[in-house]
Amino acid sequence: MTFTVAIIGRPNVGKSTLFNRLIGKKLAIVHDMPGVTRDRREGEASLGGMPFRVIDTAGLEEAFDESVESRMRQQTEKALEEADVALMLIDSRAGVTPLDAHFANFLRKRKTPVILVANKCEGKAGAPGLYEAYGLGLGEPVAISAEHGEGLGELFDALLPFAPKEEEEPFPEEEADEGEGEEGEQEQDDPTKPLRMAIVGRPNVGKSTLVNKLLGEDRMLTGPEAGLTRDSIAVRWLHEGRPVTLVDTAGLRRRANISDQVEKLAVAETIHAIRHAQVVVLVLDVAAILDKQDLTIARLAIEEGRALVIAVNKWDMVEDRAQALKRLQDRLESSMPQVRGIPTVTISALAGKGLDKLMAAVTRTYQTWNKRISTSQLNRWLEEMVAHHPPPVGTTGRRIKLRFMTQAKARPPTFVIMSTSRTEELPEAYLRYLVNSLRETFDLPGVPIRIFLRKRRNPYAESE
Repeated sequence: MTFTVAIIGRPNVGKSTLFNRLIGKKLAIVHDMPGVTRDRREGEASLGGMPFRVIDTAGLEEAFDESVESRMRQQTEKALEEADVALMLIDSRAGVTPLDAHFANFLRKRKTPVILVANKCEGKAGAPGLYEAYGLGLGEPVAISAEHGEGLGELFDALLPFAPKEEEEPFPEEEADEGEGEEGEQEQDDPTKPLRMAIVGRPNVGKSTLVNKLLGEDRMLTGPEAGLTRDSIAVRWLHEGRPVTLVDTAGLRRRANISDQVEKLAVAETIHAIRHAQVVVLVLDVAAILDKQDLTIARLAIEEGRALVIAVNKWDMVEDRAQALKRLQDRLESSMPQVRGIPTVTISALAGKGLDKLMAAVTRTYQTWNKRISTSQLNRWLEEMVAHHPPPVGTTGRRIKLRFMTQAKARPPTFVIMSTSRTEELPEAYLRYLVNSLRETFDLPGVPIRIFLRKRRNPYAESE
């Protein structure tokens, strides 16, 4: 058992920096501009061998209307309700501000215990603010520097009383939860491990609304404003007994339209989420189905070898649905012929319609992405393909011979074909012929298929 710690404070006091320090990874975007964090982000932390769950929150704002700041405050209050203890951060270099004092009063009225933490205490510049912090009435402040890792021993002592009683020292080390990438991936699907599913798309297409509907709670900040999500937020979820890690991402605009440094960081986070996902759900706005930017995102997912599912959102607003679907299918066939059969599901995230079909498509595509084919089946298939349509003649005047085939890995399905001829002379069109036939024969719709050609060494060549 572990306990939960929420990091609370006004904007720009170093909450995300402390979050990254505690989890040992740079997951949260850190920038000098106040208000970068908007959604609450969770991670598995460890301090002095003591494991706990930590929640990074948006800066507390005095707002109670329908504004973005008010919705951010509501997310922070939910994090506070979940937590066993809250760390209230102040910027010791700036001293205690009226906003710090206001939220200290707010926290004193809550049931959640509070530890006062004075951040940025490196050097002498933070000393006056540290002494001012005693006046907040939250007990003795813990002096730290999240950026430089100072004072973490004192923070450990302050958190220790909140650890579960059965976890006496020494505490077991917690393994970092690394996303799966192209390298070092486990070949066999383990149903006890979370399926990592990234929700991507252009800004304001309904990604966060979709995540909230799947989770059954207002976990992500949503609204009519474009670009609300900045960090890639991962949330654990259980779907029909299978653990799933849902990753809500920032909207991807055309690179030429991005000038803000925070948005550049958010885009980098989204690309990282795609690379470490297993299934990528591309959310489209029905008003602009599969425009140029959508195709760019889809191609990125395919190039990274991820399983792709397309969700057409706001479907309840469409009048001519048959025409809209035909337009989408025509666009896919003309723009992405290398990946035939990408699952397309129509949904309304706001109304919660079509979500069962979406998750069914995700499950099927994930299973296809994990599929393995025996070597005997592949070689019988290869023999038939070559007999039906032989490879062309190479520069030597001899026909290129494809001798042997095997599946090197799954996730995505990757195959190796051995040849005694010059493999670089095999035309791209013939490879497409093989890929399309593989897809049809072995039922591999909608996932990337990779074929690598290897020249088989002639054992008699050197002795001649």
